[in-house]
Amino acid sequence: MGLFSFIKDAGAKIFGGKTSAEKAAEEAIEKAEEHLEEVAIKRAEDEASIKETIHDLDLHVEDLYVSLEGDTAIITGKAYDQATKEKVVLVVGNTHGIAMVDDRMEVEHKEPEAQFHTVAKGDTLGKIAKQYYGNAMKYPVIFEANKPMLKNPDLIYPGQVLRIPALD
Repeated sequence: MGLFSFIKDAGAKIFGGKTSAEKAAEEAIEKAEEHLEEVAIKRAEDEASIKETIHDLDLHVEDLYVSLEGDTAIITGKAYDQATKEKVVLVVGNTHGIAMVDDRMEVEHKEPEAQFHTVAKGDTLGKIAKQYYGNAMKYPVIFEANKPMLKNPDLIYPGQVLRIPALD
């Protein structure tokens, strides 16, 4: 008969132990579980950071809950008024890594909704005020509507989204 060649890890396990393929599969599963745990921890930290930012800006939302699913943030809770609700949406939406905000918040005191404006290169609050109100000198209305997120009317950036409230 002679000498025959076989693949030693492919046969039946008569001697006990695990094949190298089984060991590799277990290691891959372990690494995947570790990765999922790291992702879950990072997501929880990011959610907590967003909530802390909202709190630090004195935006009061009862039972505020923020959940991140990929690049989408889901927000629930009860805002005192429409302006607070919109500011919370802007804080979350203007956060790096967030592409969509699923706003599920309720409002205690209903008011008309503001428009949103995405800042383009070359925009100023005066230019935006001229576009929405027909008067560049109304820029303080936009500035005030976006406090406390805006600290200076000259510090806006392309891609930032701003509240444009209706004039009284």
